[in-house]
Amino acid sequence: MAHVMFRARYTQSGIQGLLKEGAEGRVKALSDVTASVGGRLETCYWSFGDDDFLMIAEVPSNAAAAALATRVSASGAASVSTTVLLTAAEVDEARGIGVNYRAPGS
Repeated sequence: MAHVMFRARYTQSGIQGLLKEGAEGRVKALSDVTASVGGRLETCYWSFGDDDFLMIAEVPSNAAAAALATRVSASGAASVSTTVLLTAAEVDEARGIGVNYRAPGS
């Protein structure tokens, strides 16, 4: 299973929906939609700054993550960006993969 961080910025209609429904209602809805693709919501937070909302979920694949992000974005309530998260073991696995790379101009 992949761990993914979703960052969202609400549109006017999205923030109006949050104010009407409440944050706990959104947590339930996001838990349900994540489960619908075979995943599990791990944590979520509302925030100040560039993003209004952050969610970390475990999903079965990158395709499942894309399905979640595109459906939420298509709703018009928020724009979503997605970041795949790596464990220490995955970073160490990547360290061991040989890569033939030449920097530009070298």
